[in-house]
Amino acid sequence: MRKIAKKTNLNVLANNRKAFHEFHIEERYEAGIALKGTEVKSIRKGQVNIKEAYCFVEDGELFIEGMHIAPYEQGNIYNQDPLRKRKLLMHKKEIYRLGKEADQKGFTLVPLKVYLNRGRVKVEIATARGKKLYDKRESIKKRDVERNLARYVDR
Repeated sequence: MRKIAKKTNLNVLANNRKAFHEFHIEERYEAGIALKGTEVKSIRKGQVNIKEAYCFVEDGELFIEGMHIAPYEQGNIYNQDPLRKRKLLMHKKEIYRLGKEADQKGFTLVPLKVYLNRGRVKVEIATARGKKLYDKRESIKKRDVERNLARYVDR
């Protein structure tokens, strides 16, 4: 199981900050992504959005849907559909384990970020449990307290 380790040399292209507000993040995993044509060039320019994206397992394969990759400007007829379903690349055992975790009540697979790792486009996905409204309020309060403390420390 390839879990994400803290890496400093990653070129992060897109973050899903909304996921941290909506979900409790349990475990993180790295997956490759199968791209076509000019999608890589568009991603390298930073024209990718994973705010509304989600992952799912279908017939033993892992997919991401709702990930928007803007058409490449010089791509003309070679551009793909910006919101098409894309296949994520992981080992079969890892996909099976993720599928079992996602089938548990309250769990889902959420993409957290898209980044370049040694020239390859990777997606960090996580198993996550949805937050209740009171959990979200608690997170907001905690963030506000930390922000206020940082202001006083900086003075």
